[in-house]
Amino acid sequence: MAKAKRKTNPEEFRAKLVTAAALVALLLIASYALLGPTGILAWAEYKSAINERSKELAKLEEERDALRNRQRLLDRDNVDPDLAGELMRKELNVVAPDEIVIPLKDNE
Repeated sequence: MAKAKRKTNPEEFRAKLVTAAALVALLLIASYALLGPTGILAWAEYKSAINERSKELAKLEEERDALRNRQRLLDRDNVDPDLAGELMRKELNVVAPDEIVIPLKDNE
C-alpha cells in the first residue's frame, strides 16, 4: 500500500512559517543580548575598564589636590615664604650671601 499524500493546508503552512520566523527572531535577539556590544559577555570588559578608570581618576584627583595646594601656597596676598624662596632659587639660580652651595653629582 502506498502512503496517501497529505495535502498541505496554506493556513497550516503559514502558521508554521510564522512560528519559525518568531523562533529565528528570538534566537537573534538572545544572541545579541549575550554577544552584542552591550551584552552579558561585555560586562566583564566594562568592569575592568571601570576599575582602570577609577584608578586613573584617583591619581588625577591626587595630582589636582597637590596643584590646588601649590596654588594656595602661591596666593598673591599670602605667599608661603619657603616656597617663594625655593622657586626663586630654582628658577632664577640665585643664592643668599650667607648660603653655601653643595653641588650634587648625577648618577648617570
